[in-house]
Amino acid sequence: MQPHISAQDHDFYRALAAKDARFDGVFFAGITTTGIYCRPICRVKTPRQTSCVFFSSQAAAEAAGFRPCLRCRPELAPYNLQQNLAHAIWQKISAGALNEASVETLAEQVGLSSRQLRRVMLQEFGVSPVELAQTQRLLFAKKLIQETKLSMTEIAFASGFGSVRRFNALFETRYKMSPASIRRTQTPTESQQGISLRLAYRPPYAWNQLLAYLHGRAMLGLEQVDLQQACYRRSVQLDGKTGWVEVSHAADKQQLLLHIAPSLSSVLLPLLARIRQQFDVEANPIVIAQHLQQDLLLAQQMSRTPGLRVPGSFDAFELAIRAILGQQVSVAGATTVAGRLVQKFGVSMQSPWQGISHHFPSPDCLAQLSVEQIATIGVPKTRAATIQQFAAFTAAGGLQFKPGISLHEVIRILKALPGIGEWTAQYIAMRALRFSNAFPAGDLGLQKAVSHDPSQTALRCTEKQLLQRAEAWSPWRSYAALLLWQSL
Repeated sequence: MQPHISAQDHDFYRALAAKDARFDGVFFAGITTTGIYCRPICRVKTPRQTSCVFFSSQAAAEAAGFRPCLRCRPELAPYNLQQNLAHAIWQKISAGALNEASVETLAEQVGLSSRQLRRVMLQEFGVSPVELAQTQRLLFAKKLIQETKLSMTEIAFASGFGSVRRFNALFETRYKMSPASIRRTQTPTESQQGISLRLAYRPPYAWNQLLAYLHGRAMLGLEQVDLQQACYRRSVQLDGKTGWVEVSHAADKQQLLLHIAPSLSSVLLPLLARIRQQFDVEANPIVIAQHLQQDLLLAQQMSRTPGLRVPGSFDAFELAIRAILGQQVSVAGATTVAGRLVQKFGVSMQSPWQGISHHFPSPDCLAQLSVEQIATIGVPKTRAATIQQFAAFTAAGGLQFKPGISLHEVIRILKALPGIGEWTAQYIAMRALRFSNAFPAGDLGLQKAVSHDPSQTALRCTEKQLLQRAEAWSPWRSYAALLLWQSL
């Protein structure tokens, strides 16, 4: 008698047989005849359907006794993130939230009891928070072993293990091999000045358009976009460590390439989590396009720039300050003033590039400055006061929203701050807080883009009219906004 195969399993098997990149990270296939689990894009011979078991996460596959494939490397798969409480907690865990803190501490941070936290994660992923954390540590360690020349001791601690002994024991127990046995004899070339790592994404990816967007907004001394070499560079302050990172694109491999300062080796896990957000690595462009292409204007722009991402931020506070500086001024003007802020109040640092010379000033630093001091960069005192007060809000933990909070509630909290209006709040929610449905409808550029739509008879689209039209774009209104800006 043949085992029952669900409709979803049929869909997953077809995606596996087709090596469909749209499903990369959406599911993992455990192969019962080998005890290995793979990404849908794995290039090995497709096994029989009766030999496949499908899982929604690497942790669930490993909890069922499967080991990661050494060829397709499940640790490279882009995440399949959804905007719900469980996935928001998973993001925290994957960035190392349980490396130092306990489950009880994490539960308190997200507003749940430890019992509720365990139940939420079991319902969504089929494993406990601790099992999720262990899988992420092991997969990240596997990534570092295969992509870097870091020592096993450095890898153990960078992955969140408390000791090398614990790392070795769990690796050998879970994967039935020693960590050293998977280190490639031909390790990728790595300069003495940096660590090289890779991040995979689901194609297509409009890399040049994303770089152009960041180029116009790069803050002098903090960021640098080299359009000739097609790369992004910036200074980094993270968990008491300082350094720099460079991001470039390997289109043939569908990966982003990272070059990271050696001084950041102990914070690689949270660092990569930030880079994933800044470069919108987890987006599924096919799913987004299928929804938005129902609007002819958006469909036309998508055909010109397939795979357009929403540029995020490396640090929510610095993006928020940049947004405040951008109120009622041009992009170029705001970029100039933001550079002055970095140069005057930021902390100087050294990097391999002359254009990367400062870290962004901390919330505490800006909160302690007088309005008059901030205004010397060339902004009105009212805007200087908004910066000072927003810095104090952030220093008090104001930007540390609990997972699962609604977009409506975030906008309400931000707009309660002096000098923060609807446009600024929506822009912060869109780029810094990664709400895919945030939409700054008051933006004149968006209104202008829609007014140019030949199917519209009105001379100028109002904010109210734009919001009404944007209802059909939910839950991807942020991507619609980028498409409209790009159309200009």
